[in-house]
Amino acid sequence: MADDVVEAELFDSSSDRSKTQLNISLGATISFCIVFLFLSMSFGEALPDENSVESTYDWWDVPLNERHNMDLPMDTMRAQLPEEGKYEIQPYTEHFITVDLPSSEQDVGYPDEAKMHVALWLPEVEEGTKVPVIMTIHPYYDFGGEGMPGIGADSNPNTIPDGGVGQWVYETFVPHGYALAQASTFGTGQSTHCQDVKGLGEQVGIQAVVDWLGKQNWSNGNVGLMGKSYAGTTNWEAAQQPSEHLKTIVPISGSIGVQEMFYRNGSSEARAMGYDAAYQAATSDLTTDDMRVCSDDLVGPLNPWSTYAFAEFGGAEWNDYWDERRHLPDVLENYRGSVYLVWGLQDWNVDPYHAFPTYQLMRDAGINARAIAGQWAHNYPDQPDRHSELGTGYGGEAYPNMTRMDWAVELYGWFQYYLKGIGDEPEPMVQIQTHDGKWHVEETWPPADMNWQMESIGTDWNGDGTVNGLGGSVTLTSQVYEEGLHISGLPTLHLEVSTQACNGGQIFATLYDHTLDLRLGHATMDLRYRDGGYDANPVAPFSSYTMLMEFNPLDVIVPAGNSLRIELTEMGEDYLPGPCATNPLGGLSIDGGTIGLPLIDRPVNHEAWFLAPPWWEQEETPA
Repeated sequence: MADDVVEAELFDSSSDRSKTQLNISLGATISFCIVFLFLSMSFGEALPDENSVESTYDWWDVPLNERHNMDLPMDTMRAQLPEEGKYEIQPYTEHFITVDLPSSEQDVGYPDEAKMHVALWLPEVEEGTKVPVIMTIHPYYDFGGEGMPGIGADSNPNTIPDGGVGQWVYETFVPHGYALAQASTFGTGQSTHCQDVKGLGEQVGIQAVVDWLGKQNWSNGNVGLMGKSYAGTTNWEAAQQPSEHLKTIVPISGSIGVQEMFYRNGSSEARAMGYDAAYQAATSDLTTDDMRVCSDDLVGPLNPWSTYAFAEFGGAEWNDYWDERRHLPDVLENYRGSVYLVWGLQDWNVDPYHAFPTYQLMRDAGINARAIAGQWAHNYPDQPDRHSELGTGYGGEAYPNMTRMDWAVELYGWFQYYLKGIGDEPEPMVQIQTHDGKWHVEETWPPADMNWQMESIGTDWNGDGTVNGLGGSVTLTSQVYEEGLHISGLPTLHLEVSTQACNGGQIFATLYDHTLDLRLGHATMDLRYRDGGYDANPVAPFSSYTMLMEFNPLDVIVPAGNSLRIELTEMGEDYLPGPCATNPLGGLSIDGGTIGLPLIDRPVNHEAWFLAPPWWEQEETPA
């Protein structure tokens, strides 16, 4: 390297030589330094060796703000490690684990023991070496409804690494000395019992598999769970009453509860109505194992309907179905492992309000956590093909800078510490991306130095009118923000409303950059849940109420000179209309309110900003 040459020249010039030789040497050195300085100024971007950062650190310890200089594989559709593992992978083995269920979860009908089915891949390690386990578990193995006319073939069994986590872990981590386990939840694949969708029976089965894996003679006793969507929810389930062997979980867009997934401040998603029944149908295969019945198989399909239509009369509380499937409170109380939280800020499948303020709640409970939240949808951080499909206002402005091909490096260091005990404990942090693609890192999120800017409808914002299900809407328009804004958190919308002749109503609020006519985010609320949360209150006609609405998490830059706009409608994307929507005498009159903007100050030279490794600079886009 050039720096080494300069150092050698200077060393030689200090030897005991004649004055003439010294002058010649010094002159040559000065000339070389001038040339070197000129080259540095002219080609400064090209001179640093991409591998130089890895010569300073072990590649798995490269700091976040240095990773953009790493020489990472960039021609793949998923993030890979810069160094291949040395271990071959043994053929898979299959195991059935008998589970001791509590009496409340015993099934009726065709008798059989409750057993969980697990497929296992081990690395070919040196004799006596014990290895940790990375497990993924969900109902989607052999999923699809075999035996049902017109449904088609089932998905692959769990003896084939799945295309989400399984294949990636198999190729990326097993050669580095980790075992891979793939398990089917109860009532799916070859696991017996009935499918207690995210309920206590399912939770106990998952916890039993974790415990079994941690106790095997080849295991070092440490187990981590990882998965996306339902396979991420099972991570939370494992941590509710955790085995001592559960050391870390990596839930990727995994819901913190079933009611939390389908209802936002009482507003119901359309898919909530058939959710439980759909899973039961998709895992039925007309064999004797489907003659078993769990009690929740009967109440599960009814709960969404009673919650939607009769919430203020106890329709959400006539049984413990929702409470049994509320995972986060148990995790906060009982789990003391670690959590690596992964979420897309444009996820409409499992909305990002599941992630925040969950992150800070975990920190407050003594759980070491990290989070990464980019402007992707219901995907992984390292899927450029999926990321490229996003439209404007739904993450498209952040592409291609959202794709994180250093994510495998990030997880390698995480697993090395929590599953192998190697290295220093990872520092808590949140890596979060603005809507236009810039990354910044915060100790927590919303950031600790966030300040609220409260603005009033009628003074700072203009607009009023009536919102109803027959086309009536209201537009609220803000002042011009001469200096711009960085919104980082969950904005609030506290609306003063009056009911009409119908005893109810609903508001779906969409936030826009008014100047650019660019969608930024949304909030929704059923008036019966006007205080937020999951407790319904009665509503009377011709009455006034305050709706304490909260937007989904936003990290948004509003340029200087732009203004904001909020469109209020009765219903919006993915959500059902409220029970009063078709009543021509219904609707909500907007009488005023307050808008809260969570603001931070991050100048362009602030240390929080960092660059992601630029996979898009490849000669060809990954195919």
